[in-house]
Amino acid sequence: RTTMKTIAQIAAELQGYDPQALHADQVNAFLHQLVQPVAGTEEVGIFEALGRVLAQDVISPISVPPHDNSAMDGYAFAGSQLVPGQPLTLRSVGTALAGKAWTGTVNAGECVKIMTGAIMPAGLDTVVPQEFTTAQGDQITIAADVLRLGDNRRFKGEDLMEGGVALARGELLTPAALGLVASLGLKTVTVSRRLRVAYFSTGDEILSLGEPPREGAVYDSNRYTVFGLLTRLGVEVIDMGVVRDDPALLEAAFTEAAQRADAIITSGGVSVGEADHTRAMMKKLGDVAFWRIAMRPGRPMAVGRIAASGLQAKTGSSAQPASASSYQNDINTSTGGAVLFGLPGNPVAVMVTFLAYVRPALLRMMGSTRTAPPLLRATSTEAIRKKPGRTEYQRGTVTTGPDGNLQVRTTGNQGSGVLSSMVQANGLIVLHHHQGNVAVGDPVDVMVFDGVI
Repeated sequence: RTTMKTIAQIAAELQGYDPQALHADQVNAFLHQLVQPVAGTEEVGIFEALGRVLAQDVISPISVPPHDNSAMDGYAFAGSQLVPGQPLTLRSVGTALAGKAWTGTVNAGECVKIMTGAIMPAGLDTVVPQEFTTAQGDQITIAADVLRLGDNRRFKGEDLMEGGVALARGELLTPAALGLVASLGLKTVTVSRRLRVAYFSTGDEILSLGEPPREGAVYDSNRYTVFGLLTRLGVEVIDMGVVRDDPALLEAAFTEAAQRADAIITSGGVSVGEADHTRAMMKKLGDVAFWRIAMRPGRPMAVGRIAASGLQAKTGSSAQPASASSYQNDINTSTGGAVLFGLPGNPVAVMVTFLAYVRPALLRMMGSTRTAPPLLRATSTEAIRKKPGRTEYQRGTVTTGPDGNLQVRTTGNQGSGVLSSMVQANGLIVLHHHQGNVAVGDPVDVMVFDGVI
């Protein structure tokens, strides 16, 4: 078993680590060492496998396609008969249908009418599409120079060869991957168990839906945003609601969450000097670092581990809360508790820090080998002010310009509380740490939302 490193050990190995001024790339480097793939696998049917992560390689039991076949409706013949600059006339001697081999003999000057997917008859290697021919009786004529030897033939094993790796361990199962598994005749796949993530909002100023408005209070949007982000990711979501700024309630919430889940996400209570007990409770129950990241929005963030044994230690009993009893099995033994992500309280900051840092970390915990969000290049249609020395994630709208290339503009007000801007945006304009002002026409990186949120 790999020995887990403490927060201090990880920090000591990270070059230039300063918890009060972390670069965005340092955050992801830190989290890559903090989190590990969860233990445990299960075998699921293809209909249940979408969004899951393969726990072992899928080895192809067959070749795909299983034989040379036609890629077109047309006529199969020996391509060696083609002569540059000259038409070719052939006599059709039969028809090859998909799903049934044609077993006749084809001589020089002859061809076989063939359907898409049909097995190529012996000795034939080229297919002319029907629309490239003229027919008269049982004869067809192929115009000069419309195809070459070997055209429109699919080779056996062109997609996958028997015994080869069809899908590698760590692959996130997409709709295309499900189809590929089915093309191999496989009904089930072995995947990593579903990651369990508990989350709750903190603060006395937070109103749950259904509560009447009161002065100085706001309705909790983060809880529902995080629910959506986690559901899209395909994890098992454990909603723990809103937890007030009360030490006993916070301790109970953190301890139960660590017993039930692999990861905990909170929103609010991580800024320096906040008049609440969240930071103190994180320190008491776990090995936690508090950061000020050189980014906008979302500067304050807490990460670490929360022990799962807090409640038992305090009560002197090994009994667990009834709600946690079915979750304990392989969590604490493999991780020593739950990984903590303490996010800022502002709604946009929650989403940005989740997309930039938490989502890649959770994907790693799920066993996925593809964790980094892809960045596209687009041309800015407006000037954007930016100070070097921090990474900025500005909400933007990506469109296709008149020249056919991607272009992007901001959504306007970039305040971290303007949640409506995230609804209007279809991506984040990523302005990197050392980058300065952006002029009209400058290329910028964009993290698109499609398929993510």
